Amino acid sequence: MYLTPKSGLFLGGCCVSAIAAVGSIFELSYGRPDFGFTATAIILALSIPLTGLFFFAAVKDARANMK
Repeated sequence: MYLTPKSGLFLGGCCVSAIAAVGSIFELSYGRPDFGFTATAIILALSIPLTGLFFFAAVKDARANMK
C-alpha cells in the first residue's frame, strides 16, 4: 500500500471538495440556495478544480513514495 499521511490528507481534501461540488449543484438546481446564488456558485467554481488538484497531488505523492 502506498498511502502516506500526506496523500491521505490530499484524498480527504478531494472527498470534501467533491461533496461540496455535488451539494452546490443540487442547491443551484433547486432554485433557492441556502447561502444565496452568488456564494453557492463561488463554492462550486472553487470546489471543482480543487477536487482535481487534490486528487492529482495525492496520486503524485503516492507514486513518489513507491519503492
